[in-house]
Amino acid sequence: MKQKKKVQEVEPKRPVDTYFEELDANFQDPTNRMIQIIFLPLLFFGVMGCIWMIPFPQFEFLVKLNWHTFLNWGSFFIAVVIYFYLKLSATLSYAILFSIGAMSYFIVQLEYVQKNGGPAVIWVCLAIALLALAALYIGKGKEKKAISGKQFLQFLLIGPIWLWHFVFRKFNIRY
Repeated sequence: MKQKKKVQEVEPKRPVDTYFEELDANFQDPTNRMIQIIFLPLLFFGVMGCIWMIPFPQFEFLVKLNWHTFLNWGSFFIAVVIYFYLKLSATLSYAILFSIGAMSYFIVQLEYVQKNGGPAVIWVCLAIALLALAALYIGKGKEKKAISGKQFLQFLLIGPIWLWHFVFRKFNIRY
């Protein structure tokens, strides 16, 4: 009787795994990791809020349907971001969609504050984005290994789902 050898199938490495490995290798400092956890979502929120507030053409048929409040440049930004993340990892893109929903709620709340005489949403979001970008740049300097500008930009693009992948790994959820 012949014994069958078990052949272990190795899954091909996905682009998202390659990005995460590169980010893990380049961002090791614990202080910088804490900075990333706090300021990456704030940067995303600030950028999304700034894009959201860019004036969008008011089409009469949208105003009649009362859809003009939901269609803005932020809607297009969200669609592009979700599509980009969906191509990398469908499961992680759903988590980002959840995050974007929460951030959208807060941007709308800022719009109400602005309508009641508060500060302009664009300036609040711009200040948040610049503060977060500065903090992330300072955190980058804490790394032992020098990080190129290209790696830093890649980190800013991939960073939001990279943070979510830690949550998924913690709960043993496949992404």
